[in-house]
Amino acid sequence: MADGNLKYQFNRLNIAEKLIAVNVTVFIVNSLFPFLLGISKNSIVQWFELPNDFFDFLVQPWSIVTYSFFHGGLGHLFWNMLLIYFVGRIFLNLFDSRRFLNVYFLGVILGGVFFVLGYNIFPAFFNINAYLIGASAGASAILIFICTYMPNQEVRLIFFNVKLWYIGAFVVLMDLIQLPYGTNSGGHLAHLGGALLGYWYARQLLNGTDIGVGFSKLIDGIANLFKKSEKKAPLKTAYRKNSNTAKSPKAAYEKETHQKKIDAILDKISKSGYESLSKSEKDFLFKAGKEN
Repeated sequence: MADGNLKYQFNRLNIAEKLIAVNVTVFIVNSLFPFLLGISKNSIVQWFELPNDFFDFLVQPWSIVTYSFFHGGLGHLFWNMLLIYFVGRIFLNLFDSRRFLNVYFLGVILGGVFFVLGYNIFPAFFNINAYLIGASAGASAILIFICTYMPNQEVRLIFFNVKLWYIGAFVVLMDLIQLPYGTNSGGHLAHLGGALLGYWYARQLLNGTDIGVGFSKLIDGIANLFKKSEKKAPLKTAYRKNSNTAKSPKAAYEKETHQKKIDAILDKISKSGYESLSKSEKDFLFKAGKEN
């Protein structure tokens, strides 16, 4: 009964909250499991962290994604999850879950690529035993995506309002300044990789191109490999096909009209900011975000 309730509560979360829940669960398991077995944390993490050496990476290519689910400490986890939570709320009021995952995981991947390439091209900047863990590259990607997509939108930051592009510029500048110093040069380079992905994705989307379409198809293809083949019922299938055919022109028209209205509102936001929307437009956009 408890498991069913837990599953129900998880399904009610939006995609950003689900991502946070998974990261927190991994952190707890990775903290308790080694303790119970009497082994070191690194015995588990080493199979999922992103190594700095290119040939080590070839041995565990899955680490280009899995590194993002592991964190070095409670503070590392807390700040990443806090950023994902607040930026996710803005993101999911504008776009659906699939696009959120596209931006996030493409940011994780490009951040990982920047880390590996940076270590091998400029080894002097890195600790010889450097490896990469943490969701920072993905969090940077969704933050800079939003800051680029609607740069003039103001958000409340403690006691005053700040335009999103100011926040994005500050975050990128801090990573650039800290890049040549300290022991986390690889982390800052990964942040910049994620930020670049977020910026590029938003700019292309404003020009009418969704660069995440191919990534979505790849994930769908992988997911379909694990789905059980279903037996077809010819008579039932024929009945449903006829029913859908009769309804499809109207449904397609309504869907197209709905999407055009969303696109027009998003275009208005990109040009004049969120506050330029009327109450009815804000309500419509909020409901559309919930439906997705």
